This record gives sequence, structure tokens and C-alpha cells, in this order.
Amino acid sequence: MQEKSMTLQDGRKLGYWTYGDPTGIPVLLFHGTPGSRVWFRNDDALAKSMGIYLITTDRPGYGLSEFQKNRTILDWAVDIEELTSYLGLVSFSILGVSGGGAFAAACAYAMPDRVQNTALVSSAAPFPEGKAPKDMSKENRRAFFLTKYFPWLMKRANLAQKKVLEKNPDQYMKSILKGDHRHLSEWDQALLKDEGIVELSLYHAKEAYRQGVEGVLYETNLLAKEWGFDVKEISGPVRIWHGEKDTLSPVSEMTKLAQQVPSCEVSLIPEGGHFLTENEELWAEMLAYLKDWKSSAVVT
Repeated sequence: MQEKSMTLQDGRKLGYWTYGDPTGIPVLLFHGTPGSRVWFRNDDALAKSMGIYLITTDRPGYGLSEFQKNRTILDWAVDIEELTSYLGLVSFSILGVSGGGAFAAACAYAMPDRVQNTALVSSAAPFPEGKAPKDMSKENRRAFFLTKYFPWLMKRANLAQKKVLEKNPDQYMKSILKGDHRHLSEWDQALLKDEGIVELSLYHAKEAYRQGVEGVLYETNLLAKEWGFDVKEISGPVRIWHGEKDTLSPVSEMTKLAQQVPSCEVSLIPEGGHFLTENEELWAEMLAYLKDWKSSAVVT
């Protein structure tokens, strides 16, 4: 994969990649925590056939994007405003997955005149009083707790993960395919037995840790706080896709958030887990929603 990046006004580099139809409706994809711009090994045939131009990004500290000290969730909207202007986009839609949902919501809030449709998929929700919700898996709650109170321990664990990804990718593959994932839903456990999906996750994770682990640790703490803006002030259309069996981002918190967003539609997947975008039918549904607008998208 070639490397695409731009230099922001403050001198930082921001990495991104593109898939689908470059003349089509632009849709920005925001990865989870951790994550990267790598969403597909080659291209997304469905997006291309639907006339959609997918732009994936690396948030600060991931992939090609340089770390940003003291950043907030809303700071990401500033970066995206610069990126989309650089790419010549007037309007666009956004999809945020898992931790990326907070950043998608921030862009919808900060750029109401440019963001058309916003999709939050398996999204994180603000932590009430800074504490992970009780119905989140204990493994995930532990990770947030240790990152906040014992960062040195989580740094060591993340560095070990980075080393495996770089030095022994076969071990990584084996640990996922043969691992014990009882803390996940049956939906997610089945997906983690798919060698193609796990192989792609290897490239995705490797890019996430490309610069080190500071980006992962910082963002994990960032998501354990209030988002820094009021979702009641998001004026554009928002649609939520969430699995009722999601153990990483509990559905209860997202249904509470949905009630606060003025123009919000919720699609709950009865047996769905966390990894909803891997389902072809749901992915097609998401893309169809994101391209359903008529505004001019490209500067002429």
C-alpha cells in the first residue's frame, strides 16, 4: 500500500487512504481504538459499484499521523476540515466505528454545513462520571482502568503486542484464530475464526502501532471522559447501528445517547456483536445511508 499524507497548518502530518470510486460521493471512515487507515487489503468493490469514494484516516499517533499533545476529541474536527479542504471536498458523510464514533459525532457537531449524514457503528459512548459502564466486559473495563491508573503496565502490554505484530505475525494470527474469546459475543467469536478477516486485522493493527503506543494510551484515556461537546446540538441526520450483544460498547449507553440527538435513527441488531461492518448486508445498508444526499461534494 502506498503512503498518502498531508501536512496540516500546525506542521503535523496526517495520513489517509482512499478506496472506491474517486468521482463518487465522499464518505470518511474513522477507525476504532486502536486502529488505522487500513480498512481493506485492495479495494472495496461494493463502494466502487455504488459510486462511493471512501477516505480512511489515521488519527494522531496512529499509522502515518503524528502524535498531537493535549488533543481533544473536538480537535479532530479541525484536522478533518483541513483534510477535506485539501482533497477539494465541500460536503461529505462520515462513519465512525467503536472509538471512532466519538470523533464522527464531533465532526457532525463542529461542521454542520459540511457533514451530510453521520453513521455511528458499534460506537463508544461518554463514560458517566469517568467510569466504564458495568455492562461492558470486565476485560474491556480492566483495560480502561489500567490505562488510567497504571499506564506503565498498559504501556508494557501494548509494546509486547507491537513486538508480536512486527516480529511474529504468525503468532498473532494463531492467537486470534485459536484464542479464547469468551468475553465476546457469538457474532464476534465467529468472525475471529475467519482467516481472511484476521489477516486484515493484522495489517490494520500493525499500522495502528506503527509510531509506538502513545497514541493508543492517550486516546483510551480521552474516551473515558466526557466528549467536550453537547450531542443535543448536532443538527444533521445521525443513524446508529449497534449490536444488542456487543460486550465492548454496551448498547444501553448508546440508546441513552440516541435519545439526546435531535435527528437520530437507531438500528439495533438483535444478535449483533461489536464487529458489524464485517457483515456484507449491514455494510451495504450503511453505505446506502451515507450516500443518500444531493449536495455538491467536490470543488469545481
